[in-house]
Parts: sequence; structure tokens; C-alpha cells
Amino acid sequence: MSDGTERTRSERQWLRVNAYLQRSRYDLAVRAADDYPPAARVSGTPLLAAPAWRTSAPVPLDGIRLEFRPEAAPPVIGDVADIAPDLLPLRADGTRYRRYCDVIGNLARPAIFVNRGTYRLIEADLAGNDPRLIFTRGRYFDAVDVGGPAAHEYAAARLGLPAGRRLREAIGDPCDLRARSAAMAVCTLTLRHDRGAGTASFPLHWRDPARVGHAGGMYQVIPVGIFQPSGEARWNERNDFDLWRGMLREFAEELLGADEDHGSEAAPVDYDRWPLAAAMTDARNDGRIRAYCLGLGADPLTFAVDLLTVVVIDAPLYDDLFGDLVSGNAEGTVLKRCPFDEPTVTELTARHPFQAAGAALLELAVRHAGVLLGG
Repeated sequence: MSDGTERTRSERQWLRVNAYLQRSRYDLAVRAADDYPPAARVSGTPLLAAPAWRTSAPVPLDGIRLEFRPEAAPPVIGDVADIAPDLLPLRADGTRYRRYCDVIGNLARPAIFVNRGTYRLIEADLAGNDPRLIFTRGRYFDAVDVGGPAAHEYAAARLGLPAGRRLREAIGDPCDLRARSAAMAVCTLTLRHDRGAGTASFPLHWRDPARVGHAGGMYQVIPVGIFQPSGEARWNERNDFDLWRGMLREFAEELLGADEDHGSEAAPVDYDRWPLAAAMTDARNDGRIRAYCLGLGADPLTFAVDLLTVVVIDAPLYDDLFGDLVSGNAEGTVLKRCPFDEPTVTELTARHPFQAAGAALLELAVRHAGVLLGG
């Protein structure tokens, strides 16, 4: 504990479950997916998706309409302490923690754990003729405070502890965005496309559990980041409410090791004058970069929500932009590129602890490779 006091029995038990959760996150997610109908799973992976969250073919990223509603109804579940108080341990003074983020912050704080503002997803329909995502204001810890204890509850039950299922039953359908606060991540598969050779490849990310609060110890595509403003200044809410702009910041941070601080507390990010953003946007306009959406899904263990996207970059431009690809970043290790083909994807998703969203995205991308690489 940060104050040096002795941990209570309740806190020690929480730490035991948390250690098991971190160590067995992949296996627990696979088992948790079995609680839902097979039809709810995306391409046989653990990721769950409602029919309205699925696309029949890749949708160009600019074909998704975004809507922001400053005011929206609060989620049904706001205070886990009122539903399943035993998921929150007792302190030395006999009082119980009220929020899961406080437990994490005091007992198992990762290197990156900040309660930043987010665009909270409240409605999604990607299957119709007008693909759209609707958001309101949110905070990152609001999602952590429900998804974290839901995963903890499941892990405790697997350990044989009397955890029950009160929270997970209260949440119900993982795809019901009214039930809880959903901080949507944009999960991007980055393809280096060699048009001449007719091949493609992609980098991977191993998420260090000591650095991240979600999906530590698992493999993932790269980049991935919460869809959120770049800072707390009010102008960022409007300036950054764009999927592509959020992805640009993640490319800079995760593939090139750039700092998350873009100076936007002093002034809005000028994407037109930022060299990386300008180069990638120009290339997207002339076809050297193509960006697509392949759907939306919820993790069966934590109920974290990911938008599944693919960015295809012509090889010469990829080499110019990311020839200095970092080997590590603030969240883990960046791995060398893998061939983008069905045998490689099958090997990766079947034999390695892959985050559910990344596994589903790879499987869908291979299925739609003709469209993605056809330009």
C-alpha cells in the first residue's frame, strides 16, 4: 500500500484474485465467452458482438457518422458498491472502498492509470445503410469501475471463492450500452502492403501488465487507444472528435514512441501542421493509405468495447513513416512484422494469448483481405 500500513485480510484476498486475473486473463476470457451463445461470438473468437455491431464487408472509415450528445442519460449501473459490495475490499479502518479505481490505485497501480475524459459510447449501428456511433461525455474510470470488478468477480468464482455473479447478472447483455459506461477503444490492424509482391505484413504489440490497467500480458494489434480528447481543455472535445485524428495520435505514440502530451492544454492540436498527421492524411486522400472499419465488439471478461479498424499503408510510405519503428513504448513491447496470411493469423490466434478484439480483427481482416488489399 502506498502509505506503508499493513494490508487487511480483505485486501490480501483481493490481491490474490487480482494476481490470478492478471496471470490467467486470456484463459478466463475464453471461458467467459462460453457463457454466451456461439452466435454472439465474432469469427469464433471470444469477442462478443450484437447484430447491429457487425459489418457484412469493410466499411470505409469516413463512411461512419459520428454524433456527440453533450447530455445523455446516465448508465443503469453506476455504483458497484450498491450491487456487489464484496468485490471491494475493506480498509484497515473497517470502511470499504467505494470505487474499483481506488482499489487499483492503492493496491495494484499500473504505470499508466489516469482518469482522463473520454467519449462515452451510448449507441452503435454499423450494420445499416447509415453506419453511426453516438457518444456523450465520459471518464475513463467510470468504465474501469464496472468492467474491472466484473472481471474480478468472474476470476474469484473460478478460484472457488464465494463471489457470486451479482454484478455480471446485473450488467446482463455485454452489448447493452445503457447498462454501463463504455469507454470505446479504437483497435487498429496496421498493414504494410507491398503492391508489387502482392503481400502484406503487420506489427504486433505485447502489453506489459506492469504498465497497463487492461489486457496486460496479452498480444494485440497496434495501435490501440481509447477514443478520447487529447486533453482536458474544453476546445479538445470538439477538435478531437474524429476517429482518424484519434488514430493518428495512437500511431505517433505506439509506433514511434511519441509522448501523449500534444500540448493541447495550451492550444488545440493542429493536425494540418503536424507533419505525421498531415502526411498520413494526404496519403489517405490520394489512396496510399486506406482505412476501414470491420465492426465493434465487447470483451467477454471485462466488457471493454473495441471498434475494429484496419489501416492499409503502401509499403514505400510505411517505410518512410515507420522505418524507425520503436521496439518498445509506454505500454509494452512492439514486435517485428508478421506475414498477413491465413496460416499466420490462425497460428497467432490459436497458440498465443491474444486479446479478444485483436483476434477477432485479424480473423475478419483475413476473411476480407481481397477488399482490404484491393485498394
